[in-house]
Amino acid sequence: MPATIYYDHDADLSLLDGKVIAILGYGSQGHAQALNLRDSGCQVIVGQRPGSPNYDLAIQHGFEPLPLDEATRNADIVNILLPDEAQGKIYRQRIAQNLQPGNILMCAHGFNIHFGQVEPPQGVDTLLVAPKGPGSLVRSEFERGGGVPCLIAVGDGVGDETLQIGLAYAKGLGGTRCGVIQTTIGEETEADLFGEQVVLCGGVSELVKSAFDTLVEAGYQPEMAFFECMHELKLIVDLYYQGGLSYMRQSISNTAEYGDYTRGPRIINDETRQEMKRILGEIQSGQFAREWILENKAGAPEFKSRRRKDRNLQIEEVGRRLRSLMSWIDAKDVS
Repeated sequence: MPATIYYDHDADLSLLDGKVIAILGYGSQGHAQALNLRDSGCQVIVGQRPGSPNYDLAIQHGFEPLPLDEATRNADIVNILLPDEAQGKIYRQRIAQNLQPGNILMCAHGFNIHFGQVEPPQGVDTLLVAPKGPGSLVRSEFERGGGVPCLIAVGDGVGDETLQIGLAYAKGLGGTRCGVIQTTIGEETEADLFGEQVVLCGGVSELVKSAFDTLVEAGYQPEMAFFECMHELKLIVDLYYQGGLSYMRQSISNTAEYGDYTRGPRIINDETRQEMKRILGEIQSGQFAREWILENKAGAPEFKSRRRKDRNLQIEEVGRRLRSLMSWIDAKDVS
């Protein structure tokens, strides 16, 4: 069944008149959403920790950042745009006791609501509005007169009035200019985690590392392996982005397309698909969420160890060296 998609004519921005929106966290999404809403005529306040770069950025953008608890007390709509791993503890310490019946508690990713780390008090509805792009794109497209597609969902038992508030909020971001897709908080959370783990981050990272290592171990120069297994990935992803699988295949050589059809299924095979199903099961059962929550409670030792290890991989060293030869790349280095 096709998804329900809402556009500008489905949303009434005036539903936000007289309502104060608190954006908690002035990072990538926070700054973009606060600025877009303010430019749309909404009354926006920012909650951000003093002494942080984002606090100073909010001041530069004309806001007067408040402590999280104070921002929550002064708002009708409270959107938590803090890192997933920090939200549960901060919510319990600074936000929950400052919510009032009739408030709406928002998020842009349902992880903490879906897995019980954020539990709204009686009389407070939950709402998700999730732009499907980074904050920089949410802002730049809005300024151009466009928008980034959004997902929208309400919590269990929440009525149409809150959905309409959510559509008004999405319109304030520019999302209804191109489409707002209705989902559920559970579906958004689980599909997002699955995509990150199996394809976008986990799957692609391991595929690139394994292919690079295979060529190097077979005696090929690391520079050649880097170009073929990582550098050229951008070309293919851009083709996917513009026109999907068919456009990508139309744009490459017949040799590459034949190799796609005949060798790809040998890499992503039945065993791989079974592992994908196991990973999805871990997400659905809450196993991954529990693991990540406990990891952070312990100070994230495994997470930090793996981050350090992968930053020193040969493919990373080769990549830094080769990117320095390509002046057209806005090269980044993470120390």
